Amino acid sequence: MKELIESGLNAKLPKIECFPSQFKGYEVTHIIPEFTSLCPKTGLPDFGTITIKYTPDKFCIELKSLKLYIGAYRNLGIFYENLVNLILKDIVKSCKPLWTEVTGEFNPRGGIKSIVRATYPK
Repeated sequence: MKELIESGLNAKLPKIECFPSQFKGYEVTHIIPEFTSLCPKTGLPDFGTITIKYTPDKFCIELKSLKLYIGAYRNLGIFYENLVNLILKDIVKSCKPLWTEVTGEFNPRGGIKSIVRATYPK
């Protein structure tokens, strides 16, 4: 059961690259409306929208690397809660924002729609 719960958490994912921010005091929002991953229990695809909001400090997220990073989840078995928190962790590690929020809004499965939100700082 532990393997199932921790599925995907130690996956080798592409690095999120950054570039220097030229300004202070603004917010960036990236919306990924075609996010896919796999349910670790059934192996069936999960679909949803990932929204990343952040206030840059010294660095901004480079979009091509974000696209490659997000695309790596396509064949990864991982629970919603874990993937949202893993994306948050990787964004904080890469660009060290002043503030960030990652929201996963997942399409209904079994009649249940799930929305998971994680923020930094906590």
